[in-house]
Amino acid sequence: MATRRFSDEPAFVLHRYDWSESSLILEVFTRNHGRIALVAKGVKRPTSQFRPVLLPLQPLQLSWGGDAEVRTLKAAQWQGGHVMPTGEALLSGSYLNELLMRLLARDDAHPSLFDHYRFAVQLLAERGDAQQLILRAFELLLLRDVGLLPDLAHEGSTLAELDPQGLYVLAPEHGLRHAHGDDSHPLTGAQCLDLQTALDDPAPFMSALRACAPSLQALRPQLRHLLHYHSGVRVFKTRQLMLDVQAMSRPRQPDVSQAPAPPATATQRPTP
Repeated sequence: MATRRFSDEPAFVLHRYDWSESSLILEVFTRNHGRIALVAKGVKRPTSQFRPVLLPLQPLQLSWGGDAEVRTLKAAQWQGGHVMPTGEALLSGSYLNELLMRLLARDDAHPSLFDHYRFAVQLLAERGDAQQLILRAFELLLLRDVGLLPDLAHEGSTLAELDPQGLYVLAPEHGLRHAHGDDSHPLTGAQCLDLQTALDDPAPFMSALRACAPSLQALRPQLRHLLHYHSGVRVFKTRQLMLDVQAMSRPRQPDVSQAPAPPATATQRPTP
């Protein structure tokens, strides 16, 4: 039986593992075949033509062959279009990659999601000031595409239409429910309805960006809870890294306990 071959497939590298002294296992997200694993033989050698190409967050065209779970990379070309995100935008892009690694099954095609991911990476490279909006819009589209986002126009248990003035929270197994007194950061019914309308738009990414803006503060913890639940993690590695980097970049506050005591005055004597 002839070995199956695939050529010139749009793809992005999500993650890389060492396989031997000279080779790597690549987890890649392709437009028409979903997430697949490829072995890139000899890619770590200085003379490898793949070495400068197989980078994350870069649009590629890949060719491969094989019928096993891990196929063999045959060719790779950079497609250009934008530079790699840098700084915090690079961490945000790595976060998107971690989401795809955790929520996408192998060999399950999501062509629309691939297009949304490609657009999100491009926006991260060009609009670093809009990172939070880009991340929230992509999280919504990812959850919807893999069937994990509940209907945002109706209550989960009763299927009743939302009250635009009501307050709601996303429950992983039950969809939207009325917020309780101890629920922090609820969404209004109007915000949920706007988000659902945006997702139903023919161009959902741009519509989701606009719909996320008024509800950004509440939407972030709601989606995070949903993603943690379905990914089976308490915190994503890239998010923890981002928090650590942000903490290191903050200016240190002076340690008051180590400050020298003020000099004594006529009305103030040193404490013995």
